[in-house]
Amino acid sequence: MALIREENVKINDILKLGISIVLCQLAGFLGSLFTTPAIPTWYQTLDKPFFTPPNWIFSPVWISLFIVMAISLKNHDAAINLAGASIFSKWTEEHKRAIRESRVSTTRNIVEGIPSHPQKPFTLFSTSAVGYYGFCGDEELTEESPHGDDFLARIASEWEGEALKAKEKGARVVITRFGIVMGEKGGALGQMIPLFKKFIGGPIGSGRQWFSWVHIKDLAEAFSFLLKHPEISGPVNVCAPNPVRNKDLAIALGKALHRPSFMPAPGFMIKLVLGEFGSVILEGQRVIPKRLLESGFAFKYPEIDKALQEVVVQ
Repeated sequence: MALIREENVKINDILKLGISIVLCQLAGFLGSLFTTPAIPTWYQTLDKPFFTPPNWIFSPVWISLFIVMAISLKNHDAAINLAGASIFSKWTEEHKRAIRESRVSTTRNIVEGIPSHPQKPFTLFSTSAVGYYGFCGDEELTEESPHGDDFLARIASEWEGEALKAKEKGARVVITRFGIVMGEKGGALGQMIPLFKKFIGGPIGSGRQWFSWVHIKDLAEAFSFLLKHPEISGPVNVCAPNPVRNKDLAIALGKALHRPSFMPAPGFMIKLVLGEFGSVILEGQRVIPKRLLESGFAFKYPEIDKALQEVVVQ
């Protein structure tokens, strides 16, 4: 575990606010959004999950890192917690353990490093996901909807519970429930584009399952918006206002890439190859960003066609 980067970031609209941020993440493409003008001043990145196996708890490396993290949190106005191992693979028991520990234990340790009742306001932005809601068919889901009972829903609920403990220290806590992030260099789309370019892309399973998504630039702007609106706390769905069915996603991606989108991936094959994770792809959620919309946030990419065109051009 090591603190690998600290650098100044040039800001336009938020610089005047004088906000400084600590960014906690695993290596991944989401960190790139914080190099845009939407996110303020400077950040620090952790290249490993902020948790330890039991035999590391009292190691000098762990204690030193925890002290550094606690000092960083004390000296800044906000922390953005993006830590979490990727879910995009077959879930062995070992990988499921990594999914949980990289989220729940990391968040617990970040909260422990937040100073109690700081002299100036402190905000914790802690990532969650629309998987919190489980599988609900065609039902429209908002921040008021209950959590589901599948593996990811249980993890998300536990994950959010750890973050909300920061309220006991006087911190403002915002739980950002991400849809699938649309960016070319990572995530689900990064795996789909090569298949479509090889003329073997298409809908998955029935194609009727809902796909809640957000363009990576709208994700960055949502953080900027939330930083400027301290009255907003608690869960916030960060996804486009127009979720699509999987078959419509395939059509839109094929159109953006000038490729056909008729090659379906049978559901039984998905389950055979991906096991339990296959159910996540074959089910999906229809999630609406109710709180962002009611607060006046304007999405630059509310429609899937425009979003995919922009990603493919990039």
